[in-house]
Amino acid sequence: MRTTPDLSTAVWRKSSYSNADGGECVEVAEGFPGAAQWRKSSYSNNDGGVCVEVADGLPGLVPVRDSKNPHGPVLLIPGRAWAAFVAGVRAGDLGV
Repeated sequence: MRTTPDLSTAVWRKSSYSNADGGECVEVAEGFPGAAQWRKSSYSNNDGGVCVEVADGLPGLVPVRDSKNPHGPVLLIPGRAWAAFVAGVRAGDLGV
């Protein structure tokens, strides 16, 4: 079962590359609502290292954000794509 998250209270921001004519652009939601249980990688340290945080609770989606900017934009990654990414990192296939 696929569930679409409720983004009705999200604050949306257009790219600075957008034009006034409604040209193609990307909007991002800031202060993502509905995904409150954020967690950092177990490889993260307490010295403010470069990390991403992920949240649970959205069926079929994995919200990802920059740990240094918790009120900034959130990427919603399809669950299968995230699982493939994590498997690739663990296997050493991605050079990280």
